Amino acid sequence: MSRRGPRKVAVVPATDPAEVVARFADVEVLVVGDLIADRFLWGKVSRISPEAPVPVVHVVDESLRLGGAANVAHNIRALGGRVSLGGLVGDDALGGWVREECGRLEIDPCAVITAAGRRTTEKTRVVAQHQQVVRFDREDLGDPAPGTMSAFSKALAKRLARVDAVVISDYAKGSLEPSVLKQLMSEARRRGVPVLVDPKPPRFAVYRGASVVTPNLKEAATMSGIEIGDERALARAGRKILESLRCEAVLVTRAEDGMTLFSRAARPVHIPTMARDVFDVTGAGDTVIGTFGLCEAVRVERALAARISNAAAGIVVGKVGTAVVSGAELLAALGGRSATKEDACTA
Repeated sequence: MSRRGPRKVAVVPATDPAEVVARFADVEVLVVGDLIADRFLWGKVSRISPEAPVPVVHVVDESLRLGGAANVAHNIRALGGRVSLGGLVGDDALGGWVREECGRLEIDPCAVITAAGRRTTEKTRVVAQHQQVVRFDREDLGDPAPGTMSAFSKALAKRLARVDAVVISDYAKGSLEPSVLKQLMSEARRRGVPVLVDPKPPRFAVYRGASVVTPNLKEAATMSGIEIGDERALARAGRKILESLRCEAVLVTRAEDGMTLFSRAARPVHIPTMARDVFDVTGAGDTVIGTFGLCEAVRVERALAARISNAAAGIVVGKVGTAVVSGAELLAALGGRSATKEDACTA
Protein backbone atom coordinates (compact mmCIF):
# COMPACT_ATOMS: atom_id res chain seq x y z
CA MET A 1 0.00 0.00 0.00
CA SER A 2 3.02 2.26 0.04
CA ARG A 3 3.85 2.19 -3.64
CA ARG A 4 3.96 5.40 -5.62
CA GLY A 5 2.31 6.00 -8.96
CA PRO A 6 0.23 3.64 -11.12
CA ARG A 7 1.43 0.11 -11.86
CA LYS A 8 2.22 -0.62 -15.48
CA VAL A 9 0.18 -3.76 -16.04
CA ALA A 10 0.48 -5.67 -19.29
CA VAL A 11 -2.55 -5.79 -21.58
CA VAL A 12 -4.43 -9.02 -20.88
CA PRO A 13 -5.15 -11.25 -23.90
CA ALA A 14 -8.65 -10.59 -25.22
CA THR A 15 -9.58 -14.26 -24.84
CA ASP A 16 -9.05 -14.51 -21.08
CA PRO A 17 -11.64 -12.64 -18.99
CA ALA A 18 -10.93 -14.89 -16.00
CA GLU A 19 -7.40 -13.53 -15.80
CA VAL A 20 -8.78 -10.00 -15.96
CA VAL A 21 -11.06 -10.60 -12.97
CA ALA A 22 -8.19 -12.24 -11.07
CA ARG A 23 -6.05 -9.14 -11.57
CA PHE A 24 -8.65 -6.81 -10.07
CA ALA A 25 -7.14 -7.50 -6.64
CA ASP A 26 -3.80 -6.04 -7.80
CA VAL A 27 -5.05 -2.51 -8.47
CA GLU A 28 -6.62 0.46 -6.72
CA VAL A 29 -9.22 2.81 -8.19
CA LEU A 30 -10.04 6.28 -6.88
CA VAL A 31 -13.76 7.03 -7.22
CA VAL A 32 -14.72 10.70 -7.10
CA GLY A 33 -18.22 12.14 -7.23
CA ASP A 34 -21.55 12.75 -5.61
CA LEU A 35 -22.12 10.58 -2.54
CA ILE A 36 -25.73 9.50 -2.03
CA ALA A 37 -27.54 7.44 0.58
CA ASP A 38 -30.17 5.25 -1.09
CA ARG A 39 -33.06 4.47 1.26
CA PHE A 40 -35.60 1.82 0.27
CA LEU A 41 -39.06 1.33 1.78
CA TRP A 42 -40.23 -2.16 0.83
CA GLY A 43 -43.93 -2.89 0.89
CA LYS A 44 -47.08 -4.36 -0.59
CA VAL A 45 -50.00 -2.78 -2.39
CA SER A 46 -53.50 -4.18 -1.99
CA ARG A 47 -55.72 -1.16 -2.58
CA ILE A 48 -56.01 2.34 -3.99
CA SER A 49 -56.30 5.28 -1.63
CA PRO A 50 -59.84 6.71 -1.23
CA GLU A 51 -58.22 10.16 -0.94
CA ALA A 52 -56.51 10.17 -4.35
CA PRO A 53 -55.92 7.73 -7.24
CA VAL A 54 -52.63 6.45 -5.77
CA PRO A 55 -51.67 3.05 -4.31
CA VAL A 56 -51.57 2.56 -0.56
CA VAL A 57 -48.25 0.90 0.29
CA HIS A 58 -48.07 -1.19 3.43
CA VAL A 59 -44.38 -0.86 4.39
CA VAL A 60 -42.90 -4.10 5.73
CA ASP A 61 -39.17 -3.37 5.63
CA GLU A 62 -36.61 -0.59 5.19
CA SER A 63 -32.99 -0.60 4.05
CA LEU A 64 -30.19 1.91 3.50
CA ARG A 65 -27.47 1.46 0.87
CA LEU A 66 -24.59 3.44 -0.58
CA GLY A 67 -25.60 5.25 -3.75
CA GLY A 68 -24.10 7.52 -6.39
CA ALA A 69 -20.31 7.51 -6.47
CA ALA A 70 -20.31 5.46 -3.26
CA ASN A 71 -22.19 2.70 -5.11
CA VAL A 72 -19.52 2.77 -7.83
CA ALA A 73 -16.91 2.24 -5.11
CA HIS A 74 -18.99 -0.57 -3.61
CA ASN A 75 -19.15 -2.29 -7.01
CA ILE A 76 -15.38 -2.09 -7.39
CA ARG A 77 -14.79 -3.53 -3.93
CA ALA A 78 -17.34 -6.33 -4.50
CA LEU A 79 -15.44 -7.32 -7.64
CA GLY A 80 -12.24 -7.66 -5.62
CA GLY A 81 -10.50 -4.38 -6.41
CA ARG A 82 -9.06 -1.96 -3.87
CA VAL A 83 -10.93 1.33 -3.85
CA SER A 84 -10.68 4.79 -2.31
CA LEU A 85 -13.49 7.33 -2.33
CA GLY A 86 -13.76 11.10 -2.64
CA GLY A 87 -16.84 13.30 -2.25
CA LEU A 88 -18.87 15.39 0.17
CA VAL A 89 -21.21 14.40 2.97
CA GLY A 90 -23.20 16.61 5.30
CA ASP A 91 -22.50 17.21 8.96
CA ASP A 92 -25.45 14.99 9.88
CA ALA A 93 -26.14 11.45 11.06
CA LEU A 94 -26.48 10.21 7.48
CA GLY A 95 -23.02 11.50 6.63
CA GLY A 96 -21.67 9.55 9.58
CA TRP A 97 -23.46 6.45 8.33
CA VAL A 98 -21.81 6.82 4.90
CA ARG A 99 -18.37 6.83 6.53
CA GLU A 100 -19.22 3.84 8.75
CA GLU A 101 -20.63 1.86 5.83
CA CYS A 102 -17.50 2.55 3.79
CA GLY A 103 -15.43 1.15 6.66
CA ARG A 104 -17.61 -1.95 6.90
CA LEU A 105 -17.26 -2.60 3.17
CA GLU A 106 -13.49 -1.90 3.09
CA ILE A 107 -13.85 1.26 1.02
CA ASP A 108 -11.23 3.83 2.02
CA PRO A 109 -13.01 7.21 2.54
CA CYS A 110 -9.69 9.06 2.34
CA ALA A 111 -11.13 12.00 0.40
CA VAL A 112 -14.64 12.10 1.88
CA ILE A 113 -15.05 15.61 3.26
CA THR A 114 -17.72 16.79 5.69
CA ALA A 115 -19.34 20.00 4.44
CA ALA A 116 -20.52 22.16 7.33
CA GLY A 117 -24.14 23.29 7.05
CA ARG A 118 -24.88 20.88 4.22
CA ARG A 119 -27.09 17.81 4.30
CA THR A 120 -26.07 14.42 2.92
CA THR A 121 -27.91 13.69 -0.33
CA GLU A 122 -30.61 11.06 0.21
CA LYS A 123 -32.88 9.34 -2.29
CA THR A 124 -35.85 7.43 -0.87
CA ARG A 125 -37.59 4.88 -3.07
CA VAL A 126 -40.86 3.17 -2.22
CA VAL A 127 -40.93 -0.30 -3.78
CA ALA A 128 -43.91 -2.65 -3.89
CA GLN A 129 -44.19 -5.97 -5.73
CA HIS A 130 -40.71 -5.34 -7.20
CA GLN A 131 -41.90 -2.06 -8.75
CA GLN A 132 -40.81 1.43 -7.75
CA VAL A 133 -43.92 3.39 -6.77
CA VAL A 134 -42.35 6.77 -6.07
CA ARG A 135 -39.00 8.38 -5.27
CA PHE A 136 -38.36 11.50 -3.24
CA ASP A 137 -35.04 13.29 -2.77
CA ARG A 138 -33.52 15.33 0.02
CA GLU A 139 -30.49 17.33 -1.05
CA ASP A 140 -28.63 20.65 -1.01
CA LEU A 141 -27.60 21.71 -4.51
CA GLY A 142 -25.89 24.99 -3.68
CA ASP A 143 -22.15 25.53 -4.06
CA PRO A 144 -20.09 24.20 -1.13
CA ALA A 145 -17.93 26.64 0.84
CA PRO A 146 -14.51 27.45 -0.72
CA GLY A 147 -12.72 25.96 2.27
CA THR A 148 -14.58 22.68 1.79
CA MET A 149 -13.60 22.48 -1.87
CA SER A 150 -9.99 23.33 -1.09
CA ALA A 151 -9.79 20.48 1.43
CA PHE A 152 -11.49 18.17 -1.08
CA SER A 153 -9.02 19.05 -3.85
CA LYS A 154 -6.01 18.53 -1.58
CA ALA A 155 -7.27 15.13 -0.41
CA LEU A 156 -7.76 14.00 -4.02
CA ALA A 157 -4.29 15.14 -5.08
CA LYS A 158 -2.73 13.27 -2.17
CA ARG A 159 -4.46 10.00 -3.08
CA LEU A 160 -3.81 10.31 -6.81
CA ALA A 161 -0.15 9.43 -6.30
CA ARG A 162 -0.96 5.79 -5.52
CA VAL A 163 -3.91 4.73 -7.69
CA ASP A 164 -4.14 2.94 -11.04
CA ALA A 165 -7.27 4.64 -12.38
CA VAL A 166 -9.74 7.40 -11.51
CA VAL A 167 -13.51 7.10 -11.95
CA ILE A 168 -15.59 10.30 -11.86
CA SER A 169 -19.26 9.68 -11.09
CA ASP A 170 -21.17 12.91 -11.70
CA TYR A 171 -24.77 13.00 -10.46
CA ALA A 172 -24.95 16.82 -10.68
CA LYS A 173 -25.45 17.16 -6.91
CA GLY A 174 -22.87 19.92 -6.43
CA SER A 175 -19.80 18.00 -5.23
CA LEU A 176 -17.82 18.32 -8.45
CA GLU A 177 -16.92 21.94 -9.14
CA PRO A 178 -15.28 22.44 -12.56
CA SER A 179 -12.09 23.76 -10.97
CA VAL A 180 -11.72 20.60 -8.87
CA LEU A 181 -12.38 18.37 -11.87
CA LYS A 182 -9.93 20.18 -14.12
CA GLN A 183 -7.18 20.04 -11.52
CA LEU A 184 -7.80 16.34 -10.86
CA MET A 185 -7.85 15.42 -14.54
CA SER A 186 -4.78 17.49 -15.33
CA GLU A 187 -2.76 15.85 -12.57
CA ALA A 188 -4.01 12.39 -13.55
CA ARG A 189 -2.89 12.93 -17.16
CA ARG A 190 0.51 14.13 -15.94
CA ARG A 191 0.91 10.92 -13.96
CA GLY A 192 -0.38 8.68 -16.74
CA VAL A 193 -3.44 7.60 -14.74
CA PRO A 194 -6.54 6.88 -16.88
CA VAL A 195 -9.68 8.87 -16.03
CA LEU A 196 -13.16 7.49 -16.71
CA VAL A 197 -16.28 9.64 -16.46
CA ASP A 198 -19.95 8.82 -16.01
CA PRO A 199 -21.17 12.22 -17.27
CA LYS A 200 -23.99 14.67 -16.82
CA PRO A 201 -24.51 16.45 -20.18
CA PRO A 202 -25.05 20.05 -19.01
CA ARG A 203 -21.42 20.14 -17.86
CA PHE A 204 -19.88 17.74 -20.36
CA ALA A 205 -17.23 20.18 -21.65
CA VAL A 206 -15.41 19.93 -18.33
CA TYR A 207 -14.65 16.26 -19.08
CA ARG A 208 -12.51 17.17 -22.09
CA GLY A 209 -9.36 15.04 -22.09
CA ALA A 210 -10.82 12.10 -20.14
CA SER A 211 -9.69 8.64 -21.21
CA VAL A 212 -13.21 7.15 -21.40
CA VAL A 213 -16.74 8.54 -21.00
CA THR A 214 -19.79 6.30 -20.50
CA PRO A 215 -23.03 8.15 -21.39
CA ASN A 216 -26.36 6.43 -21.84
CA LEU A 217 -28.34 7.01 -25.05
CA LYS A 218 -30.13 10.11 -23.79
CA GLU A 219 -26.91 11.64 -22.50
CA ALA A 220 -25.09 10.81 -25.75
CA ALA A 221 -27.83 12.56 -27.74
CA THR A 222 -27.59 15.66 -25.55
CA MET A 223 -23.78 15.73 -25.58
CA SER A 224 -23.59 15.37 -29.36
CA GLY A 225 -26.64 17.41 -30.32
CA ILE A 226 -27.75 14.48 -32.51
CA GLU A 227 -31.13 12.76 -32.18
CA ILE A 228 -30.32 9.06 -31.98
CA GLY A 229 -32.99 7.06 -33.76
CA ASP A 230 -30.92 4.43 -35.53
CA GLU A 231 -27.42 2.95 -35.78
CA ARG A 232 -26.19 5.61 -38.21
CA ALA A 233 -27.20 8.42 -35.89
CA LEU A 234 -25.58 6.60 -32.99
CA ALA A 235 -22.34 6.29 -34.98
CA ARG A 236 -22.36 10.02 -35.75
CA ALA A 237 -23.02 10.84 -32.11
CA GLY A 238 -20.21 8.59 -30.91
CA ARG A 239 -17.70 10.13 -33.32
CA LYS A 240 -18.77 13.65 -32.40
CA ILE A 241 -18.32 13.01 -28.67
CA LEU A 242 -14.88 11.51 -29.33
CA GLU A 243 -13.87 14.61 -31.27
CA SER A 244 -15.40 17.25 -29.01
CA LEU A 245 -14.09 15.77 -25.75
CA ARG A 246 -10.78 14.61 -27.24
CA CYS A 247 -11.15 11.36 -25.31
CA GLU A 248 -9.80 7.95 -26.24
CA ALA A 249 -13.07 6.02 -26.07
CA VAL A 250 -16.82 6.47 -25.62
CA LEU A 251 -18.94 3.61 -24.26
CA VAL A 252 -22.63 4.28 -24.93
CA THR A 253 -24.93 2.18 -22.75
CA ARG A 254 -28.17 1.32 -24.55
CA ALA A 255 -30.36 -0.48 -21.99
CA GLU A 256 -31.95 -3.55 -23.59
CA ASP A 257 -29.84 -3.00 -26.74
CA GLY A 258 -26.54 -3.52 -24.93
CA MET A 259 -23.59 -1.18 -25.42
CA THR A 260 -21.54 0.31 -28.23
CA LEU A 261 -17.86 1.19 -27.86
CA PHE A 262 -16.36 3.96 -29.98
CA SER A 263 -12.62 4.57 -30.07
CA ARG A 264 -10.08 6.36 -32.20
CA ALA A 265 -8.08 3.22 -32.82
CA ALA A 266 -10.79 0.85 -34.07
CA ARG A 267 -14.22 0.47 -35.63
CA PRO A 268 -17.26 0.69 -33.31
CA VAL A 269 -17.87 -2.47 -31.31
CA HIS A 270 -21.42 -3.48 -30.38
CA ILE A 271 -22.01 -5.75 -27.39
CA PRO A 272 -25.55 -7.22 -27.10
CA THR A 273 -27.13 -7.19 -23.65
CA MET A 274 -26.61 -10.24 -21.44
CA ALA A 275 -29.56 -9.46 -19.15
CA ARG A 276 -32.15 -12.25 -18.95
CA ASP A 277 -34.54 -10.72 -16.41
CA VAL A 278 -34.69 -6.99 -15.72
CA PHE A 279 -36.13 -6.14 -12.31
CA ASP A 280 -34.47 -2.80 -11.58
CA VAL A 281 -32.02 -0.57 -13.48
CA THR A 282 -31.14 1.44 -10.35
CA GLY A 283 -27.36 1.84 -10.25
CA ALA A 284 -26.69 -0.14 -13.46
CA GLY A 285 -24.54 2.71 -14.79
CA ASP A 286 -22.52 2.58 -11.56
CA THR A 287 -21.81 -1.09 -12.18
CA VAL A 288 -20.75 -0.42 -15.77
CA ILE A 289 -18.25 2.32 -15.00
CA GLY A 290 -16.97 0.59 -11.87
CA THR A 291 -16.23 -2.59 -13.82
CA PHE A 292 -14.77 -0.70 -16.78
CA GLY A 293 -12.64 1.33 -14.37
CA LEU A 294 -11.15 -1.85 -12.93
CA CYS A 295 -10.45 -3.14 -16.44
CA GLU A 296 -8.77 0.14 -17.33
CA ALA A 297 -6.68 -0.08 -14.15
CA VAL A 298 -5.26 -3.44 -15.21
CA ARG A 299 -4.81 -2.12 -18.76
CA VAL A 300 -7.25 -4.47 -20.49
CA GLU A 301 -8.04 -4.14 -24.17
CA ARG A 302 -11.15 -1.93 -24.24
CA ALA A 303 -13.30 -4.20 -26.37
CA LEU A 304 -12.85 -6.91 -23.74
CA ALA A 305 -13.43 -4.36 -20.96
CA ALA A 306 -16.77 -3.45 -22.56
CA ARG A 307 -17.76 -7.10 -22.80
CA ILE A 308 -16.93 -7.68 -19.13
CA SER A 309 -18.77 -4.50 -18.06
CA ASN A 310 -21.79 -5.53 -20.10
CA ALA A 311 -21.87 -8.89 -18.34
CA ALA A 312 -21.74 -7.17 -14.94
CA ALA A 313 -24.62 -4.87 -15.91
CA GLY A 314 -26.66 -7.85 -17.07
CA ILE A 315 -26.35 -9.35 -13.59
CA VAL A 316 -27.13 -6.22 -11.58
CA VAL A 317 -30.36 -5.36 -13.42
CA GLY A 318 -31.68 -8.74 -12.35
CA LYS A 319 -31.55 -7.60 -8.71
CA VAL A 320 -33.92 -5.23 -6.94
CA GLY A 321 -32.63 -1.98 -5.48
CA THR A 322 -29.12 -0.55 -5.47
CA ALA A 323 -27.04 -3.70 -5.92
CA VAL A 324 -23.53 -4.88 -6.75
CA VAL A 325 -21.92 -7.86 -8.49
CA SER A 326 -19.35 -10.21 -7.00
CA GLY A 327 -16.32 -11.46 -8.88
CA ALA A 328 -17.68 -15.00 -8.73
CA GLU A 329 -21.01 -13.93 -10.26
CA LEU A 330 -19.16 -12.11 -13.03
CA LEU A 331 -16.97 -15.11 -13.82
CA ALA A 332 -20.05 -17.33 -13.96
CA ALA A 333 -21.75 -14.93 -16.41
CA LEU A 334 -18.61 -14.90 -18.55
CA GLY A 335 -18.50 -18.68 -18.59
CA GLY A 336 -15.77 -19.12 -16.00
CA ARG A 337 -17.65 -21.25 -13.43
CA SER A 338 -20.99 -21.61 -11.71
CA ALA A 339 -21.89 -19.10 -9.01
CA THR A 340 -23.29 -20.23 -5.67
CA LYS A 341 -25.80 -18.53 -3.39
CA GLU A 342 -22.90 -17.42 -1.21
CA ASP A 343 -21.38 -15.60 -4.20
CA ALA A 344 -24.40 -13.32 -4.69
CA CYS A 345 -23.81 -9.80 -3.37
CA THR A 346 -26.79 -7.46 -3.26
CA ALA A 347 -26.02 -4.95 -0.51
